[in-house]
Amino acid sequence: MPTQKANLVLRAAVVAACFSNAVSFAQTAPPAEPTTPAKPAPAAPGAPAAAGAPARPNAATTGTPPAAGQRPAAPGQVQGQAQGQGQRPAQPSGQPSGKTETIEVTERRNANTERRDASASKIIITREDIEQYGDSNLGDVMRRLPGVTVGGRPGRGGPPAMRGMGGGFTQILINGERVSPGFSIEQITPEMVERIEILRAPTAETGTRAVAGTINVVLREPLRQRNNELRGQLVEERGRISPNLSFSRNDTLGPTGTYNITVSLNREDQLTDTATKTLYTDIPSGRVNLAQSTESTSHQERNGVFATSRFQWRLGPGEMFSIQPFLVHNKFTNESNGTLAQQVGSAPAPYATAASKTDGTFNVARAMFMLNKRLAPTLRMELRGGGGQFSSDTNSVLRERAANGNTVLTQATDSDTKDRSWNLVGKLSYAWLDGKHNLVTGWEYEDVKRTDSSTTLLNGAPLLTDFGTDINVETKRKALYIQDEWDPHPQFSTYVGLRWEGIETKSRTLTSPVKNTSSVLNPLAHGVWRFASPSRDQIRVSLTQSYRAPSTQNLVGRPSLNTLFPVPGPNTSVTPDRAGNPSLKPEVANGIDIAYENYLEGGGIISVNVFTRRINDLIRNVTARENVTWASSPRWVTRPQNLGKAVTSGVEFDARFRLPEAIKNAPAINLRTNLSIYDSKVDSVPGPNNRINEQPKMTGNLGADYRFRGTPFSIGGNINWTPGFETRLTDNQLSKTGTKRVIEGYGLWTINSSAKLRLTVANAAPRDLITSNILTQGNESQSVTSNGKTARSVALRLEVRL
Repeated sequence: MPTQKANLVLRAAVVAACFSNAVSFAQTAPPAEPTTPAKPAPAAPGAPAAAGAPARPNAATTGTPPAAGQRPAAPGQVQGQAQGQGQRPAQPSGQPSGKTETIEVTERRNANTERRDASASKIIITREDIEQYGDSNLGDVMRRLPGVTVGGRPGRGGPPAMRGMGGGFTQILINGERVSPGFSIEQITPEMVERIEILRAPTAETGTRAVAGTINVVLREPLRQRNNELRGQLVEERGRISPNLSFSRNDTLGPTGTYNITVSLNREDQLTDTATKTLYTDIPSGRVNLAQSTESTSHQERNGVFATSRFQWRLGPGEMFSIQPFLVHNKFTNESNGTLAQQVGSAPAPYATAASKTDGTFNVARAMFMLNKRLAPTLRMELRGGGGQFSSDTNSVLRERAANGNTVLTQATDSDTKDRSWNLVGKLSYAWLDGKHNLVTGWEYEDVKRTDSSTTLLNGAPLLTDFGTDINVETKRKALYIQDEWDPHPQFSTYVGLRWEGIETKSRTLTSPVKNTSSVLNPLAHGVWRFASPSRDQIRVSLTQSYRAPSTQNLVGRPSLNTLFPVPGPNTSVTPDRAGNPSLKPEVANGIDIAYENYLEGGGIISVNVFTRRINDLIRNVTARENVTWASSPRWVTRPQNLGKAVTSGVEFDARFRLPEAIKNAPAINLRTNLSIYDSKVDSVPGPNNRINEQPKMTGNLGADYRFRGTPFSIGGNINWTPGFETRLTDNQLSKTGTKRVIEGYGLWTINSSAKLRLTVANAAPRDLITSNILTQGNESQSVTSNGKTARSVALRLEVRL
């Protein structure tokens, strides 16, 4: 505990900082229109709150949407404007005015105060953190976040997952809206992002399709000043150069409007090597019945254009309107060449060499709007919505040849997918009982229409003709929710919420019938206990119910065929076909989260969170031999199925602080570290390692950065580590994932106030990613082991403010 003298010094410094950054002068003449007093933000427990202290900033006062899970200010409360924006200048010192001036001091908001004041546990990643390593894609940024894992090999990215729970357990939002089907957020460049919010527990407003949690990506927001930023980057990997260029502009639109436009151009040139070994082994004797090995190299070139903008106007005190278009265009080519060698086997190898080429484009065009209106001094309305289209068009050709050069298989596939979607959301916020309660109720509607046209020719003959070439599926989602936030005591805050959500998925194609309807009613409760002053620590408790709905891809029954063993003949258990299951039920999870947050005097934070989720009707892919309509003999097919119950638990630790906060007179090194330990069990699968799919036992990051005093140079580095693990998928299926380790570092030269040069080394000590899938059939073990090569990359980035 600091001494009384130190406390006085600290409080004086805080007051001085507040005055220098957030002083507003409210004139009492002419008389202001009477309003209901605003609900004050909770003062530090044990300390008296200043009279008339303002509520937490939000969309009504800052002109930007409130952060997900953040409590809005009480309706009717408006912060003082800065002088020069309609504010009357103060009287000169010593000159009587005959008027009374009120000086209102507001707290300067940062990531820690946003985190501390949030109703549910939340971590905010600021723009400074996002830019720190000069990443070329958002997936690399995600890898360093607390409790977030990224699929795929290092340097190649993959979908992010919270708490290691892949496959849709994590809710992904852009500006608080669910992303368009088929779109992946790792396709967004970091230059387009303002901040990233991680919510470990769901709320009624942000949505309950978040068994593992929610990641909300907030795109660039406008500043009320003219500002142009230009960034150019060159990335080298295995001798190939990938350039990136981005431009961002902020400016005003008259006296009440602002806008931001960000455009990013990028080109990706990558080589990827993969080695695979297949073994069929007789378990009693240990004799190898089949041994094959393949080696392949793929070369991918991708050209992309990303553009986002936000135009917003302040309509009045606490009122705002904004529109935000979002555009993505990508064109890519992937060429792959491989060889197959068979060391053991009674039958000849199906081919000796293989070559494939895939050309494709995908596009996203979407526009969103938001309207905030004050209907009464204590009542505020928010209306937002959006609409757009995602499209993907790919053409691929695969040719397999025997050792003598003769072609043994040719497969050509044309696929065209379009998703058209729109949504509308309404919300009412009401401050009641003198602002002690904040009641929010709202509704949501979303409609998604998917058209998938696919044609596959095998040696010139069409496949799957019984299923037709077109699939038309429509998904309608409706939701209603209500929530109330209440501060019954300066040291205690509560939140209760209830959300109903219903989803209907229906096919309009007779050859691929789908009709699936589900609804879930989810109660939610959060509580925060703040320690007595001068401590700023707090304890959080959350009791939640969340769910995961089956994806459209899992519901549609149209199969995807494995061509290593083409129809009409049989295939093998390690080379199955894939198909959907129209009878899937949603997974429903009941959860508990308990967190302790220690806020340090110097602005650092240390937190520990424990959680558990009990999941009903767990969905998992199961491989079985079936009599199918698309082949004359039985085929191995992988389908999603509801397996029953599962439970997962974990401990999550994260900290960020300056070293002198822990060790007196230590160098001013900024430390960032997080460590997550997970365990899970699927009841219907025998142990050991009957875990939830893709969930590791542990993952962590250790990072630090340091600015050399008196110089323009800074350095930093990070180690990401996820140890290898095994997962038993069913009683006869086992998967293994090797250790992932990524070491990276950067050096920054601040040339002047307008220019920076950043050098980044990613995956400095490359480590191959080894994965295995093993299936036991009778007395035979069938395994496929892949070795994914990784490589070091070096990036040089120039950042200029014009």
